[in-house]
Amino acid sequence: MPETPAYTIFNPDTGASILIICDHATNAVPDCVNGGTLGITPQDMGRHIAFDIGAKAVSQYLAKALNATMLSSNFSRLVIDPNRGEDDPTLLMKIYDGTIIPGNRHADKAERERRLNKFHRPYHRQVSRQINAILERGQIPAIISIHSYTPKLRNRPERPWHIGILWDQDARMPVPLMEKLRANPDICVGDNEPYSGELRGDTMYFHAAKQNLPHVLIELRHDLIDTEQGQKHWAEILAEPLREIVENLEQKNG
Repeated sequence: MPETPAYTIFNPDTGASILIICDHATNAVPDCVNGGTLGITPQDMGRHIAFDIGAKAVSQYLAKALNATMLSSNFSRLVIDPNRGEDDPTLLMKIYDGTIIPGNRHADKAERERRLNKFHRPYHRQVSRQINAILERGQIPAIISIHSYTPKLRNRPERPWHIGILWDQDARMPVPLMEKLRANPDICVGDNEPYSGELRGDTMYFHAAKQNLPHVLIELRHDLIDTEQGQKHWAEILAEPLREIVENLEQKNG
């Protein structure tokens, strides 16, 4: 059987300036990695340690609403994490939130390089291609990254935020997005929560921050988006403010 590509492109060739990215879209383990298993239980493969629950569907609904292209990974973050730089020690996890990953336990430098070549690098080359296609049309790319997070890590307190907006130095998209979301008193918005967006070498740093492109990373608490209803609901909540923000950016750049 032919190998599954490292990425999927949803809603291609829209001509829009928006690119939506979903780094941790799936918990799939390709057959070429330990025969398609990492040696952990189906229950653990269904946890946040393997992928961002609900994030892919939210990304697709948002792409439809914004008439944007969406790019997602086709491999679990436990195979190799596309949201980490190649020199990051958490690129290939051997234990995550209390779960030992047997299929990664003996992964050496050669195996790490093999997975980089088969999954991580092709995915990032495609992110670059999508960004360059927007630039070649004379547009400024607005890059939106969708993630989800667990309501509670093991032995840690509950996380109260419904949504977290992660960012570093570029306030063009995250600050107005937080302002618009906070206009709704029923939404608890975290500013660089549940963790900081200042991660050197991650997808948004490499593809957006280093190129001075407007961008935002959105984290949704996954118990809110683990159903189709929740996924559609949060995509609807995000669509209108993001549309307004991008339109304002386009007018300033016009």
